[in-house]
Amino acid sequence: MKLPDAIEVQVAELSARYGQPARVLAHLPDGVFDPLTKRDRIGEACMVIRRRNGRILTFRKDVYPQGVMRLLTGGIQPDERIEDGLLREVAEETSLDVEVRRFLAVIAYDSPQTPPNTYAFFTFAFLLDEIGGELVVQDPDERVEAFDEVTVAQLYDLADFLEGLEDQVDREIGGSWRAWGIFRAVIHRTVADEMMREAQRDHVAPPEYEI
Repeated sequence: MKLPDAIEVQVAELSARYGQPARVLAHLPDGVFDPLTKRDRIGEACMVIRRRNGRILTFRKDVYPQGVMRLLTGGIQPDERIEDGLLREVAEETSLDVEVRRFLAVIAYDSPQTPPNTYAFFTFAFLLDEIGGELVVQDPDERVEAFDEVTVAQLYDLADFLEGLEDQVDREIGGSWRAWGIFRAVIHRTVADEMMREAQRDHVAPPEYEI
């Protein structure tokens, strides 16, 4: 999976500091929904925040279908470096002090609407440890309604739930919640897979596979 040159340079730098990420190419059956249709970002950072009790932080927005909880993500602007966007989003959405522990995954997505030889979107997932601060949303425009915590194994349950959302079109995302849920499920399974085998990955090459 060949990333655009400007992204490959950053991924190489981040890999040297935080470990080689898994590279995943995800084929989506529908790419018409927010954030894939937005042009104000190159992709997103996924903030896998491990709290002091060892559980992973999740959240929901007030626009989500009932029952949806997911990992935190935040957009990376076209002129912004990946790590800068990651830490900015952590501050805006949680106010927590964190340390980056591992570069978990790079996911590239394509769909029937994606032009040939290009990708629709990217997700860069990082494991971060909470080291201080108080969990408070700084940006009210994020519309965060609630936080929760899950075990790594429960990330698979969140993925299953996201994939099972109703095929309902909503102008809040400019598309179908089913398509959005399928997209969001990918990062949850990928993060769970990587964290489950984290102890074994230190001495083997990172996996690359397709969904």
